[in-house]
Formats: sequence, C-alpha cells, structure tokens
Amino acid sequence: MSPEELPSMQGPVCPLPISQRDTVVIGHGSGGVLTHQLIRDLFQKHLNSPRLRAGNDAAAIELPASAPEGLRLVTSTDAHIVTPLSFPGGDIGRLAVCGTVNDVSMLGAEVRYLTATFILEEGLPLDELEAVVASMADAAAEAKVEIVAADTKVTEKGQCDKLFISTTGIGFAPASRRIAGDQAAEGDLVLLSGPVGNHGVAVAEARGNLGIRTAIRSDVAPLNGMIAALLQAAPGTHVLRDPTRGGLATTLVEIARQSGVDIALEEESIPVDPPVRKACELLGLDPLYMANEGKLIAIVPAHEEQAALSALNAHPLGKQAAVIGRVLGKSAGRLWLRTSLGTTRVLDMLAGAMLPRIC
Repeated sequence: MSPEELPSMQGPVCPLPISQRDTVVIGHGSGGVLTHQLIRDLFQKHLNSPRLRAGNDAAAIELPASAPEGLRLVTSTDAHIVTPLSFPGGDIGRLAVCGTVNDVSMLGAEVRYLTATFILEEGLPLDELEAVVASMADAAAEAKVEIVAADTKVTEKGQCDKLFISTTGIGFAPASRRIAGDQAAEGDLVLLSGPVGNHGVAVAEARGNLGIRTAIRSDVAPLNGMIAALLQAAPGTHVLRDPTRGGLATTLVEIARQSGVDIALEEESIPVDPPVRKACELLGLDPLYMANEGKLIAIVPAHEEQAALSALNAHPLGKQAAVIGRVLGKSAGRLWLRTSLGTTRVLDMLAGAMLPRIC
C-alpha cells in the first residue's frame, strides 16, 4: 500500500492555537494537539535546547572524558497527577516509577537511578501516603533501579489534589546506539507489545465513569527488562516509544512527523482486549487514543521482524505482541489505518482531553 493508493482525507479541525488563548485549559494535559501546541509555542520558546527540540521522551547526553568509555548518559523527567490515587492494577506511586523508567528505556538505555519529588496537600492521610511510597519501593525493586534522592513540599488544603509526584530517571546507553523518534525508515515494521487501552479504562472505572464493574486492570509496568531482551535480539531497532497519554494513534503520529514518513496500520492486527473494547463502545471512546502505561511500540527493520517479535512474545509483558503496520516512505508524516471493513482513513493526534488526570 503506497500513499498514492490511499484516499485523500482531511484530519479534524485543530483547536485554537496557544497564541489565541488566555489561560491553560484541561486539554493542554491530554497528550494531543493542545499539548503539542503548548510545548512548541510556549515551553520551547524559552526552554530551547537541542535535546528538548528533538521531541523524544528522554535525552541522550554525552558524558565527560572521565566517564566510562563508550557510554552516554540518558535522562528523563516526568510528573504524575492521576486521580484517583489508586486504581485497579496500580497507583500513583507505581505509575511514577514505571513511567520514568519506561521513558529512559525508550532510547535503549539501562536505567540505574531515579529521583522523586512529592507535592502533598495538607490533610492527606499518612496511611494513604505510606501505601503510595511502599508501592514506589516495590516498583523500583521490580525495575531494578535505585531511588537516590527525594524531596517533599506541602501545600495548603485546596491548593493540590492530595498528592502530585515528579520523578527523574538516569541511565546509560552505548554511544553507538541511535534509537529515536526520527529514525523510522521506509520498509520498517511496526510492532506493538500487547493490547491497548487497559490503563485508561481502569482509571475511568475507578472514577465511576463506566457505571458498571469490570475486571479490567491497568497495564502499568516497567518495560526495561523486555526492552533489553528486544535489543539483544534486534539490535537494529530504530524507534521505541511507550504510547501513554494520547494513546497508540497520537504516539505514532508523533513518530511519523519526527521521521517524515507515512505509517500504515492494519486495524485487525491491533490487539484490544474484548472488555476494553466493550467499555470504550459504552463510553463512546476509541481504544487507539486511550492511555497505556505498560506497552511499547517498536519500529524495526524488516529483516529483524521475526527476531524482535519472538523476543517480545517470550517476555511475560509481551505475550500478545504483534506486527500492526509498516513504514511506507517519506512524506509530511501521516498515519493511515486500514479498517476491518477494508476502508482506509487518516488518524490524527488526539484533539482534546479524552480522560484528563490519567497519568
């Protein structure tokens, strides 16, 4: 399937640009168009380092001459404001550790250290805080990382919704390894490590948005062990990314634009658990735009497809991994979906806030 064979379609109308807004709106935290406008037009206007402009989830930093030979420092920072603080399958503490471990791992780095900052609201029960901190410790042990520094601040009641956590991760990657969002190439295959949408639906249920009870649990998990196995089997991997806010579709649009390529997906190849699909139908939501916290996208050369897929399938977190699409070639950066009906449509970034306060 080439771009010429696909129908010409216009994406959804974009929201107002940041220059025409006076205040922050909830959609600025959605991971979609408004988030990208805010980053591009406000944050990058003042925080304009080359590594921030690259648009990846982590930054690769050259070490000084005294550092171990052949390694680069990789770091990422993240903030977590999920509500409620706990949900089926996880809580804000596990989310904070896994989210940052995963972001650093997406550049092919071995994550070693984390730092954490806690913003606490006056009146937060100590047993609730202790449960979150214990969960963070368990997640760090699972990921085999060390939390090496932490800080706390307390706000007056009403100035913070119970608890916010910010984390920074530090790891190391071989200097020769180049895995980034701008590395997708024509002929590459797109792999997904498992079903999408579980985290978003689990949090929605915990908020009472579903109106029913399900057995759906968040997929929140550290992915660094699975990534290490993947890179050993497929060292030529071009892109790794975890589809968190904005979901699978928004993340692949980001990659398509970074690399300047078209990407084509096969809807029938994208794994979605039946309960998640039913819940999304009930809520009028698209699972391709639902947040995930334990899934990864890998874009690999065609000759490494089977090795990469086997490595993912062999890991407990990748048993349902599948090839879901391929890179077509150079373009302005579009994402195409061939539907189960045989039609083709363009997927764009999430244009608003599907579920705020999700990560």
